[in-house]
Amino acid sequence: MRLPRISLPGRGRRGVPDAVVAGASGATGVGTAPAVSDLPGVHPTALSWRDLTSEAVAGLASRPARTLLTVLGTVLGISALVATVGIAQTAGNRIVGSFSELEATSVVVTNETGFWGGNTRTAFPRDVEDRIGRLNGVTAVGVLGTVPMGENYASAVQLDDPSGLNTFQIDVYAASPGLLDAVKGEIRMGRWFDSGHETRADDVVVLGPAAAQRLGVYRVDQQPVIFLGEKPFVVMGILRDVARQPQLLDAIIMPEATARKHFDYQSASTVQIDVALGAAQLIGKQAPIALNPDDPTVYRVRIPPSADSLRNRVEGDVNSLFLILGGVSLLVGAIGIANVTLVSVLERVGEIGLRRAVGARRRHIATQFLVESTAMGLVGGIIGATLGILVIVVISATREWTPVLSPLIPVAAPLLGAATGLLAGIYPSLRAASLEPVDALRAGT
Repeated sequence: MRLPRISLPGRGRRGVPDAVVAGASGATGVGTAPAVSDLPGVHPTALSWRDLTSEAVAGLASRPARTLLTVLGTVLGISALVATVGIAQTAGNRIVGSFSELEATSVVVTNETGFWGGNTRTAFPRDVEDRIGRLNGVTAVGVLGTVPMGENYASAVQLDDPSGLNTFQIDVYAASPGLLDAVKGEIRMGRWFDSGHETRADDVVVLGPAAAQRLGVYRVDQQPVIFLGEKPFVVMGILRDVARQPQLLDAIIMPEATARKHFDYQSASTVQIDVALGAAQLIGKQAPIALNPDDPTVYRVRIPPSADSLRNRVEGDVNSLFLILGGVSLLVGAIGIANVTLVSVLERVGEIGLRRAVGARRRHIATQFLVESTAMGLVGGIIGATLGILVIVVISATREWTPVLSPLIPVAAPLLGAATGLLAGIYPSLRAASLEPVDALRAGT
């Protein structure tokens, strides 16, 4: 055990400083001995950083198992923070990439103009696809509207079933031939209706996969028929999936002209436009004018936000969630460091008393325990940052993502661990520094 050095003047027969003896038995009579720092030739005790570091290392190495378990708490906290921040940035970049491919090319026009006391609608012209399709930057366009069915339920067979077990209340939509491309849909079997079916108002429908399962229609090669009320319709196709307008997956879709012929269908409610990348803002301004040059304000247009704002919003939301989880883990690590450092103070009360008795100052004692707790936090931060980066790389590799991580994270994570250890060691170090030498020596014997 290394003790701090104290520089004293010449000693008498019993090792007591001559100046102290002179002060105690001088001609002026018996009095209080002056402080050591006030004596001539006496210098305050000093503890170099080299000695301080060696003492801290010796204190940590004396209980290696406990030190490792304490560092483990910080490792978990820092690795959780680094991994979650990196995964959030990687996921945000991935989401924005997907957004750029899908949502950034979607423009939706609706004819809802009222909110209070019921909505009012201005009918779309019947040549919507022709008007919008002429705009530069439009790759596909289609219309979609709800067909009012009333009491006309869907069934796979014509049965007089009062129990209603073989009838289903399924949404029915009217669509234009171009809607499939506009929603980026895929046909599992059969095909989508074309302009010929629309012109002739043929009694044909396309089923979403969920609607087909409910109706028990699994093949279309033999032209199965379903009934809407008492009216039969030939199933000519079954959807596999759609990238937009997901309500179509559990619906029955028919041509607009067919919906007008059999039901009280007036006009579509939605125009779905697929545009080239970067053309959404321009098409969003031109589409209402193309549909109604006299009063384009009767339509509402929904255009995608910019990719940068979406990236920031996604990363902010994901970061806020995972940072809370990582912060809780780091708090647990800080509590562990504080607890172990406090226990170390209680176990080393005798050592603290001996150091104070031979000249160590309060700040020397406090600094030593602060260095020990900070060292545990720093080591935990370095190991945790390494593990966190490995987690990001492994997850990105398994999902074929491109890992994204700010270059400041590997540097900031160890510093955060050191700061956590420093804060966690403040109370134990102050408690150690407040011990009086005599009381500490008595308690430690």
